[in-house]
Amino acid sequence: MVLYTTIHLHNVPEGRESDYAKWFDGEHQQELKRLRGYKGSERHEVADAQIMPDILQPWRFATVYDFESDTPEIDIPALGPLLANQRDAGLIANDTAERIYTYKLYGDWKFSPNHQPDQPFSGVSILLGNYVAGHFDEYQTWYENVHSVEVINVPGHVGMKRGQLAEVQVEPKHYCPGDQLVLCAHQSDDLMFTIRDFSARARGVSPSGIAMEPRSNTGSFARTVHYFNKISGDRFWPGGIAYAGDLSVYDEQ
Repeated sequence: MVLYTTIHLHNVPEGRESDYAKWFDGEHQQELKRLRGYKGSERHEVADAQIMPDILQPWRFATVYDFESDTPEIDIPALGPLLANQRDAGLIANDTAERIYTYKLYGDWKFSPNHQPDQPFSGVSILLGNYVAGHFDEYQTWYENVHSVEVINVPGHVGMKRGQLAEVQVEPKHYCPGDQLVLCAHQSDDLMFTIRDFSARARGVSPSGIAMEPRSNTGSFARTVHYFNKISGDRFWPGGIAYAGDLSVYDEQ
């Protein structure tokens, strides 16, 4: 079975937020459980704290749907009519911002020692990125062996999974600016601290004394990053946890 993640980025008309939440936590959960390959979902709201504060945040809400399927062309598009019903009911804003992107994952969650398996995620960050043409293999090696470990060892960051834009997409289809998905899971009660220490480690000035390696030139600067706080949903934790990093780096916590 292959893992897939579908990201639904959208807004809800003002005054309809509670109606959408009621549908998502009730009827929608029952609908989803009838879909072949469905594994779980979480709903998030855009955070005030952002690591790239100067870029636009066009979406107030993001839902992350997880699937496991050998026939994605059959299973994943079935999500489309469920969302279309709510679009028709006026629960998804008709503001041209809505986007639905599906990614074929390279693997399941890779967790750092920060991860508390008995606790839910507090949120996620979504990076829609790209690699420099002709350098796919080098980009993957750097991200998997170096950068992913650096990122998920930042206090508050606990795990990461990545993927490539899938051939199968959910209607309505739009151009996707990021061929590569980087989904980072958070367990943090101080997201601003997490973001500031992430930035400080990247610049080599963190009080922890930990500095990230220079960013690989195989990673394109054509990317956007969006931080969200979890507001509802279910999560089916993987049976096996792959830890990344050295526990000793957390002596300062």
